[in-house]
Amino acid sequence: MIRIVTHTRLAALQQDADGARTRAREIQGAADRAYAGHLRTVYDLTAEVEAAERAAEADRADAEIARELLARTEAQLATARATLTEQAARIEELSAPPSADVPMALLLYYGKPHSIHPDRSAAYAYAATLGAPSNGWVPVGERPAAELRWVCMSFIYGAACDHFRSVTAPAVEPLGGAA
Repeated sequence: MIRIVTHTRLAALQQDADGARTRAREIQGAADRAYAGHLRTVYDLTAEVEAAERAAEADRADAEIARELLARTEAQLATARATLTEQAARIEELSAPPSADVPMALLLYYGKPHSIHPDRSAAYAYAATLGAPSNGWVPVGERPAAELRWVCMSFIYGAACDHFRSVTAPAVEPLGGAA
């Protein structure tokens, strides 16, 4: 079949073709813009995911450090609690009044009471921390205690009658020369 195309018809077809090309370019531009937007979104999301992964890794490292610090702190706390329990028991033991006659040592500083200790060696050691000689302690003898810098005197605390008594008997001659 042969069809005769008129000039008007050809012009109309040409115009439709031009319109279709223009529309195709517009649609292609919109598609390109949409694709470019999609690529930007993918790029932005990828960057955010990588940043989140880096932050998560840093947070994991920080959490591990915090776990190690917590473990060390718990160990120190356990040690401190054990020490505190021991010290509390020792304080209670030392604070309790003696139940029987217990010998003790009294440190005098120029004749005035300074401190009480469980025994002479503890008194000597304490006096050494205050500048007294660590050895060379001699009995007081007849000299007054006020003339001596440090004097250590033994005594006994009688818990039953709640009083103190000297361990050393005074060097007194019996009356009337009787022995």
